[in-house]
Amino acid sequence: MRWRWRWPAIGEGDRVTEAIIFDMDGVLADSEALIREAAMEMFEEKGARVAPEDFLPFVGAGENRYLGGVAEKHGVPFDVEADKARTYALYLEKVPDRLVVFPGAAAFIRACRDAGLATAVASSADWIKVEANLRKIGCPPESFEAVIAAEDVERRKPWPDLFLAAAARIGAEPGRCVVLEDALNGVRAARAAGMACVGVATSFPETDLVAAGADLVVPSIADLTVAQVLGLGAGP
Repeated sequence: MRWRWRWPAIGEGDRVTEAIIFDMDGVLADSEALIREAAMEMFEEKGARVAPEDFLPFVGAGENRYLGGVAEKHGVPFDVEADKARTYALYLEKVPDRLVVFPGAAAFIRACRDAGLATAVASSADWIKVEANLRKIGCPPESFEAVIAAEDVERRKPWPDLFLAAAARIGAEPGRCVVLEDALNGVRAARAAGMACVGVATSFPETDLVAAGADLVVPSIADLTVAQVLGLGAGP
């Protein structure tokens, strides 16, 4: 996989990046397969057989759309609160033993803090999932300057609201924030927020992330260094 840059790298002395905003699922933890499995079990309980690929267009858009979009496709009645609650219940049963934390995730978060960068999480998932995943990763919500979940905004990704809320909570200008995202909806949301974006190619191929607007693409968070993101912020 090649490194892809839209702007030239800027030296640390000229850095314009103030904050790193992490997506959670697909960037810090390999949770996509687990939430998909839980969703498929929920639909099966409702008498509907759905396929794994049915969920792909809705990755990163939050569970309301993730589940609702598949329900629409198959013509299945959808009770957003009840069906989401059941999916989360099934998901949380799997987290302790099966949620995979991406190697290097916690170390990269620590390296960002050591470099003086503010850190935040902005996820389209609900708080119940965000908290469970972050605690499993070993970086609980209180270890970040801000954590924004689905309930905190009116519109989820690909709208920019989650990232803008995180920047506002931190007190950073959007143009001085760098987002780490694995989903196409998330990359689009970062660009709509006026933020630079590193695409992490764990869920979608490099070419798709670049087409969505990623400024830099890496295979995983373990392949990323703080030095690479210091100059990505667009500045004022």
